[in-house]
Amino acid sequence: MERTPSDKMSYGDLLKLVLQLQEQLAQQARVIARQAKRIEELESELKELRKKNPTQRLDDAYSVKAEEKRREGIQQSGKPKAKKQKSKRRGRISTAEKLAMATLEENIFPAGYSLKECAFRYSRVAWRIINGQAVLVAYHIYAGPDGCVPLVPGVPGRGEFGREIITALAWQHMIAGLPLDTVIGEFAFYWNLTLRKSQADSILNRLAKEWLPEFDALCQLLAVSAVVYADETSWSINSVWAFLSKHSRITVFGCRKDGDTLAVLLKKDEFQGILVTDDAAVYQGFSKAQKCWAHLLRKAIRLTLLKPERKQYDTFVESLLEIYRKGKAIAADKRLSEAGRRARVEQLVDAVCDCTGARFVDATNPVDEAEKDFLNMTHEIVRLISDDELFTFVIYPEADGTNNISERQLRAPAQDRVTGRTNKTERGARRRTVITSVRDSLRGYVPTLTLTTVLQELERWQKTGISCFRRLVKKLKLPHLSLPAKIASPLELLVPMNKSPAR
Repeated sequence: MERTPSDKMSYGDLLKLVLQLQEQLAQQARVIARQAKRIEELESELKELRKKNPTQRLDDAYSVKAEEKRREGIQQSGKPKAKKQKSKRRGRISTAEKLAMATLEENIFPAGYSLKECAFRYSRVAWRIINGQAVLVAYHIYAGPDGCVPLVPGVPGRGEFGREIITALAWQHMIAGLPLDTVIGEFAFYWNLTLRKSQADSILNRLAKEWLPEFDALCQLLAVSAVVYADETSWSINSVWAFLSKHSRITVFGCRKDGDTLAVLLKKDEFQGILVTDDAAVYQGFSKAQKCWAHLLRKAIRLTLLKPERKQYDTFVESLLEIYRKGKAIAADKRLSEAGRRARVEQLVDAVCDCTGARFVDATNPVDEAEKDFLNMTHEIVRLISDDELFTFVIYPEADGTNNISERQLRAPAQDRVTGRTNKTERGARRRTVITSVRDSLRGYVPTLTLTTVLQELERWQKTGISCFRRLVKKLKLPHLSLPAKIASPLELLVPMNKSPAR
């Protein structure tokens, strides 16, 4: 038998070899431990990145401002930093200087008194739009004999811009979706009004703060609505969620699409109205619900486009369309009572079972993805029937069979997301939520939504001290929403501020 080299080694050599191998194994174990720790760190970072949308990751990696901050943070050289260039703009302009710049003066005193009967209190200035041009007006405020100090019509309490300017700014930026720079350029072109971006930003912040009580009132009205339409889409920060009812149109930017967010506005155990939505899991569990027929029909039509040679898909789509049309006709027939409509719904349910039953009970495995989608759709329809969520609109005609109205509400936000005109901070999302919700809700309280009608309504708010939303809440004697302690507004729960440092 041939001897191996180890047979010729002495005991000391073998011991030395064993010790060397043990040391190599220990080194490899340390390397593996370091690599495992690094893998764990990378997986944690990847998990955090996946929580963000691509827009956020792109901003973090390629933003010029972020890169400047990063370079400034890692700069280790001993070179002195360049001095920050001083702004050429002057400091705060005094009231006397503003009054001297005014081109128009106006005395403000209480109605029912003459100017001689009143005592002068103070003067202030405000930019107004008069005959299509921006004019700096000096207002001299006089108190009546009873000490009552009147408000300046059309000007907020401490603002220096008239409500027509504030309203146009909010509409162009928040509703029309124009960037602030573009809106400022329009004001300069049409009205000869020079407005700095910081001023425009401050105006919108103040408006959102002023309208926060109106937003809270809209949340109260939504919670007791007879019918609510809801839908959501992705946003630069989490999601944007739309809720529409007869007296309230709320759009929440930067919120999370989960049950906790939904429960702030619509609690499942308290909401008694009808919720019209798609078939997302977050909307399940309400006592009265209507699932969107448009979503079902689009799924069925998609099957016919994927597999046009399969005639059963065409038959299925035609059957669903005919059933939906019959349901709309029954809901529109005012001769029928609720009991009569319920009897007709039983016939519609039988018709749905006829067109879905064959595939529903068929245990054959799907041959491809299209057939799998068809099988899943039949199961979805049967589940909606068993949950009484398919023909609610027939029994209660005040509800529609689709949530298209809420989808249309989200078209502009979806376009803003595609073009990058979205908010990047929770503070901006809150501001947009308040202003957009109040402005959209005004559609149901004015004859036609124009600048004139909106200004008239806002002027009435100023005179009476109460908005149309809060007046309706007071009329209906609605209770405040149940909120946790130290939470003043539902907005704090819908779009909570990120406590981590801003990047």
